[in-house]
Amino acid sequence: MPGNSFGQFFRITTAGESHGPGNVVIVDGCPPGLELSVEDLIVDLDRRRPGQSKIVTQRKESDTPEILSGVFEGKTTGTSIAILIRNEDQKSRDYADIKDLYRPGHADYTFDARYGFRDYRGGGRSSARETVARVAAGAIAKKLLRERLGAEIFGYVLQIGDVVAEIPQDLDPASIETLPDGSPNIVRCPDPHAAAKMVELIAAVRKEQDSIGGVAEIVARNIPPGLGDPVFDKLKADLGKALFSIPAVMGVETGAGFGVARLRGSENNDRFETDADGRIFTRTNRHGGMLGGISSGMPIVLRAAVKPTSSLSREQQTVDRDGNPATIRTKGRHDPCLLPRFIPMAEAMVALVLADHYLRLRAIG
Repeated sequence: MPGNSFGQFFRITTAGESHGPGNVVIVDGCPPGLELSVEDLIVDLDRRRPGQSKIVTQRKESDTPEILSGVFEGKTTGTSIAILIRNEDQKSRDYADIKDLYRPGHADYTFDARYGFRDYRGGGRSSARETVARVAAGAIAKKLLRERLGAEIFGYVLQIGDVVAEIPQDLDPASIETLPDGSPNIVRCPDPHAAAKMVELIAAVRKEQDSIGGVAEIVARNIPPGLGDPVFDKLKADLGKALFSIPAVMGVETGAGFGVARLRGSENNDRFETDADGRIFTRTNRHGGMLGGISSGMPIVLRAAVKPTSSLSREQQTVDRDGNPATIRTKGRHDPCLLPRFIPMAEAMVALVLADHYLRLRAIG
């Protein structure tokens, strides 16, 4: 079956393309009685929205959601929630000249190999435009987790190119979106010094008609122990799949990640302790909040490596659908770096997994 649905107890199904009329998501499994409005969805949709700053694509989309079902008198009814977000600023003519050419780094060739036919306008279903539906659904999952568990899920840019941020252990999520002087933090890096360098780097690569990749870190706090189903539905396995399902993700780490390859067991193990209220915790969190694929109660920490944007306005070598050598230059409006807009996408996918596993745990408890 086509992979357009995600989750079990909290399940979403999405449809839509980059240059179609719009994108839609149907959310099944949301409990009744959750207060929900368009305003609840707009916060994260605005953070994902194109055209929000000088370092992202200048495509102009309001991304205003329309709740079509599942909400009555401001509360969820327990039935399917349908949300539509219309496309308003497609420029399909930008792709007419390259419809028979394979764009390097894109899914053009693999979609042809899979289906024998594809929507060439902006990549169709393979475009990150489809993530607008996920972010809308993720906003619902976030609110459910916040109200039921007091959970908070937030992400930030850890690295762009060779610029790496220093993140404080006691990071206040409020510091991610705003710089110390009160201006918007357009790169979403909580280290102001690194953030300024990142903006400069993105501007430089854009001027060179190029792009740059980076690393995002996502944290979920106040997640209770016990979420996750061994063996194949481990929490970290589902979180990994969720992040890998986002376009451009090339690697995912949990906890200390690949850093554990340099450690001994005596260095890597997190020591268990008990606080004054008798709650069990670990002094360190190299396990990233999951042991045996089940949440431990410590913060869940994940990182995703995101590749540079594949669409470049500079000339590149490629072939056409018949295999003939060709050159290509991608017109249109594209992000020189995906990381600033990637953060709400990643938060949404993490929230969807955690909401799903929360409802699974509640079902057996």
